[in-house]
Amino acid sequence: MRRSVLILGLLSAGLLVGWCGHALTPSPAGPRPVESRGALYEWERIQAQRFKEAAPSVVYITTTEERARDFFGLDVVEVPAGSGTGFIWDAQGHVVTNFHVIQGATHAFITLADGSHHEATYVGGAPDKDLAVLQMTKTPPKLRAIPLGTSADLQVGQSVLAIGNPFGLDQTLTTGVVSALGREIQSVTRRRISGVIQTDAAINPGNSGGPLLDSAGRLVGVNTAIQSPSGASAGIGFAVPVDTVNRVVPQLIARGRLERPELGFEPVAPRLVERAFGPQKGVMVGKVYRGGPAARAGLQGVSTEGRRVFPGDLIQAVNGRAVEDWDSLLDLVEALPIGGSADLDVERGGRKQRVRIRLEAARE
Repeated sequence: MRRSVLILGLLSAGLLVGWCGHALTPSPAGPRPVESRGALYEWERIQAQRFKEAAPSVVYITTTEERARDFFGLDVVEVPAGSGTGFIWDAQGHVVTNFHVIQGATHAFITLADGSHHEATYVGGAPDKDLAVLQMTKTPPKLRAIPLGTSADLQVGQSVLAIGNPFGLDQTLTTGVVSALGREIQSVTRRRISGVIQTDAAINPGNSGGPLLDSAGRLVGVNTAIQSPSGASAGIGFAVPVDTVNRVVPQLIARGRLERPELGFEPVAPRLVERAFGPQKGVMVGKVYRGGPAARAGLQGVSTEGRRVFPGDLIQAVNGRAVEDWDSLLDLVEALPIGGSADLDVERGGRKQRVRIRLEAARE
């Protein structure tokens, strides 16, 4: 009996010593070996390459504005006004951004991808299109402009990339697809911007004014707004189409403003048209200015005879494209060259006819 107990005790002790010895054995020193990843997938390689190509052309914009330190305004100081994104348009140092990024600012500063800071001057803006152009006061060498694409052949489902400075975090890439085309948003002037691109690429505060690129690295839009109750990206972002940008920006650089045609008449407010003549689709001519393009084209406005009111010409189409309202009429004629002409389909006295109007530049 004693012998059995002794044997069991010796065995237990041996097992305990063996277990403790195993537990105290040190693991091999140093990090675990890294496994090879292999080559990037093709779509990853393309996105990384497009970012490398475009990032040097994307800039960070900060603005300041003058504010009075006291009630009497005798002591004026410069305070931060806002920030956003822009991109280099040409080798002369022109930078495109959203108008709302620089609205109300007295000074603007540009930070390039290499970290260098540059003061910029305001060249011109088109508030109705939410576009503006700045120019660096001293042009750095070797500026690279983003290649231009077209928005005319974009397709829903097509891949897009957005580069910007959301929340001040510079050189940020987000990706997604074209979610919808032909959207409409309001500009800072409350006029509609039509033909807008909708994307699910994350666009947050600070991305405004940044480029929206296609998978070939071409500019297809300028990121301008998001639709979100919280003010952060909810997968619904909007961009001004590049075909609009490419029409507006050269005018801003050349003249500081968007040259638009003067039609020479005042439209009748839709609610007044409906009240007087019932629901109408198009734009009714109200007052025709003497000697203007509308008068020379023979357009007729609203007239009265005693207590009777006669409707003016109802413009229903421009060059065959339907007119829904005043904004859509302006969009159609502004897309045409100044000095040319447009064919207006109008309804007059219940009869349809075509009137040709010459497009003249609006006077300042």
